[in-house]
Amino acid sequence: MPSVTAPLASVLFVCVHNAGRSQMAAGFLRHLAGDRVEVRSAGSLPGDRVNPAAVEAMAEIGIDISAATPKVLTAEAVQVSDYVITMGCGDVCPVFPGTHYLDWTLDDPAGRGVDAVRPIRDAIRARVEALIAEIDTRRS
Repeated sequence: MPSVTAPLASVLFVCVHNAGRSQMAAGFLRHLAGDRVEVRSAGSLPGDRVNPAAVEAMAEIGIDISAATPKVLTAEAVQVSDYVITMGCGDVCPVFPGTHYLDWTLDDPAGRGVDAVRPIRDAIRARVEALIAEIDTRRS
């Protein structure tokens, strides 16, 4: 019988609308870390849908985030996360002891076409790769 191991960490990505940056980051982390990391995303004022340009930019590199839906940020989601990564939500995120908080300054892809979203996507990928390396280092 295969053993079931707990994820190395739980990560919550937060941006205002949970429609672009946080969804791309969650997509990258799921894709690159698989089941090793529990992934969530949320927004302080969630939008109606994920930004179509973000969906297209991610699809170009083989990551499908088309089924993702924006979710509201809750204190509970923050509390159960080992890492909370904010992308422009400011002081809206509650702070809990023992949680690692990072703020990634990234352009907002809202209202931009896929050509403008690609560099944001690529910057998010680099940061997610560095996050995975940090998680692996802390847990080893």
